[in-house]
Amino acid sequence: MSIGAREFDFVRELVRRESAIVLEAGKEYLVESRLLPLARATGQTDVTAYVAEVARARNPRTLTAIVEALTTNETSWFRDNDPFVALRTAVLPALAKTRTRKSLRIWCAACSTGQEPYSVAMTVLDSPLLADFDVTIVATDLSEEVLAKGRAGEYSQLEVNRGLPASLLVRHFTREGLNWRISPQLRSRVEFKQLNLLRPYTLMGKFDIVFMRNVLIYFDQATKQDILRRVRQVTAPDGYLFLGAAEMTRGLDDSWEREPAGRSALYRIREEDRSCVPW
Repeated sequence: MSIGAREFDFVRELVRRESAIVLEAGKEYLVESRLLPLARATGQTDVTAYVAEVARARNPRTLTAIVEALTTNETSWFRDNDPFVALRTAVLPALAKTRTRKSLRIWCAACSTGQEPYSVAMTVLDSPLLADFDVTIVATDLSEEVLAKGRAGEYSQLEVNRGLPASLLVRHFTREGLNWRISPQLRSRVEFKQLNLLRPYTLMGKFDIVFMRNVLIYFDQATKQDILRRVRQVTAPDGYLFLGAAEMTRGLDDSWEREPAGRSALYRIREEDRSCVPW
């Protein structure tokens, strides 16, 4: 039986309020499948009854668990590949020339269980131009559960099979039972932090590169505009923004302009707007 209409409305309003992610009508099946494990953990098999009880009790930890269950998204190693080619062949060489302080800061937003930031870290380690650079990679997500997995750096065989080349598996991972654990050298490159994209970013510091791929698609127009504006405030004037293939800044924040990079595309702050960015 599908989740009840009243309970579905409660869940989607909760998720919208806490994360700005919009669960449109027709997503009842998603809510049902994501919340069934939570319901079963409490001894219930009926998601409608579970949500009704949650709505009555309003336990903060349970509400957070529901939001996290509905905001954990798809991830894989070197996802879509082309952005990582652009990072390796265009972005990192360009920044290596201009960053005389020999340091780079990279932000991976909505990092899920860590595959993207670790893919970035592997790309950085394989770049000879950055051999003497201090590179910081900050990975954020709303969910503490997925951040804990990212920090642990342990992945199943099925997880490492999703996009991770065998050569990098051998070089950067060790076998532990049925799983694979990422090397301490690589793990030390990534700092995982909890962050709600609706909250201020100012304490994060400034970044030369921002990965925010396949994130904006979940938000409404006003939230997309607000996020892009605030990302601009923490990005170096000559920095780079990576978005997903189905995402763009046009019509949302025209201070960003699209820049082709091989088979991919990057976004940079327009030259005339760079003086407005504190750095």
